Amino acid sequence: MEPTSAPKGCGSSISSLYYNLCDLTTVWGVVVEAVAAAGIVTSFILLVILIASLPFVTDKKRKGMVALQAGILVFTLGLFGLTFAFIVGQYSTNCAARRFLFGVLFSGCLACLVMHGLWLALLDWRDRGPRSWMLCLGALGLWMVEVIINTEWLIITVVRSPPGGVITPDISCNIANQDFVSALVYVMVLVITVVLMAVPSMTHKHKQWRRDGAFILVTGLFTLAIWVAWIVMYIHGNRVVGNPSWDDPTLAIAIVSNAWVFLFLYAIPEICLLTQGDPDQELPLDGDHVYPARSLVYDNNLKEPETPQQNVYMENKAFTMDEPPAVPAKPVSPYGAYNGQLRSCVYQPTEIALIAKGLTKMDQGMLMTRARAPSLNRGDGSSQPRSADSLPS
Repeated sequence: MEPTSAPKGCGSSISSLYYNLCDLTTVWGVVVEAVAAAGIVTSFILLVILIASLPFVTDKKRKGMVALQAGILVFTLGLFGLTFAFIVGQYSTNCAARRFLFGVLFSGCLACLVMHGLWLALLDWRDRGPRSWMLCLGALGLWMVEVIINTEWLIITVVRSPPGGVITPDISCNIANQDFVSALVYVMVLVITVVLMAVPSMTHKHKQWRRDGAFILVTGLFTLAIWVAWIVMYIHGNRVVGNPSWDDPTLAIAIVSNAWVFLFLYAIPEICLLTQGDPDQELPLDGDHVYPARSLVYDNNLKEPETPQQNVYMENKAFTMDEPPAVPAKPVSPYGAYNGQLRSCVYQPTEIALIAKGLTKMDQGMLMTRARAPSLNRGDGSSQPRSADSLPS
């Protein structure tokens, strides 16, 4: 029956099915609603960040895990949305969505975790994990098993008429708690598989992959604890305390808490490690690969054709033992020692120094010529050389 007045926080035009979304007297609905809405926004932002980080991923192994991580974020986003189905009241469509999507969404997240753990184990055993598309096919196969199970269970329980041939409009909501839990046996197997698959990765021979195994293991253990807690409360605890109306809050709190576990303990740490490089990949020793921009200039300078170095040092002929000729055979250019080469680390005199050097050499030749004995062919016709006393002073 419809209540006579709307509860505090809800308008008079709101249906009684949605009172838990706005009723301030029963705070659990408002709190779970706010936490689920924050989870939807966070999951969407993380999905955008994951896709935007793809161009910056340098490790090919981590890049292959992006598809699985994106799948977990999509299924987690669905879990936060499914929480609203357990906050609102029960009706035929809502109950059918609850029964079908509860196991399907959880199995999707757990299947991705199982395949990630399997990839880590194969990488430890064979030093080479399967390809990304193989992991996606494996996760899809594990997920489709739960889809088929829930589809068959939903068809059998809804289409089958109750005893007496009387068809009730809310037959999809008349499901015992034990039957609801029994339909999730396959999901429980996946939870245990996640934990067991992550244990060998804790002793991985590559230390950088032990963190991934730790993320999967912790996520699996928290998920296992949450499932044990809500199953005990859903089947036995609420009946013992005499408050069976807490069945829907129990399931809603279990979904939203487990979804946040997927985000905090797995998705966010994996995204933070996504852009890290592969420590096993050694840098090449060749400088061309390590510093390409700088090496190009350096190599060009080294690979220029080297001209043979000429001896640019000028010999000081003023003190030579050989007597210079009286008259030079040909005029000597003061630029003869200049070869047009650029100055290098070897000393090269400047043009002014070369000119001064050439003039000095010419002066020295002239002085040596004046100091020589006079020629025998003089005007006096004497064939004997004059003594040193007779020389003019």
